[in-house]
Amino acid sequence: MPQSLSKVFIHLVFSTKNRMPFIDESIQTELYPYMAKVLYDECSSPAKIIGGVEDHLHILLNLSRTISIANLVETIKVQSSKWIKTKGIPYWKFHWQAGYGAFSVSSSAVDAVTQYILGQKEHHRKRTFKDEFRVLLDKHEMEYDEAYVWD
Repeated sequence: MPQSLSKVFIHLVFSTKNRMPFIDESIQTELYPYMAKVLYDECSSPAKIIGGVEDHLHILLNLSRTISIANLVETIKVQSSKWIKTKGIPYWKFHWQAGYGAFSVSSSAVDAVTQYILGQKEHHRKRTFKDEFRVLLDKHEMEYDEAYVWD
């Protein structure tokens, strides 16, 4: 076949270092569009939705066939970290956690994952990020060592 085609949806999840509550509502309105632009322009991987709460975020994206997940995550974390530090003294010590979770999403589940991301504020009134992330890891049958998941 002379043409290479792909449509791979990824649900990407990562937190601020030590789950510090840096991502307040005032910065979310600028951060999420900025991240969407980086994903589109630099990674050729358009975001369907970006959302989260003060200490972590979720991104549902269509992964480009020309970039690895690791390179995409490095790009989005580096660029957004540099950007957020320009937003004033409260953000000068901002860092993302070292790791991330990347979960495959079938086309038939895109709407459900979108609704899940939209419901983050309500969802986290009842569940911590750690509990949520453990559920995602278990749901996707991922093996992990709890000692290396958190930083």
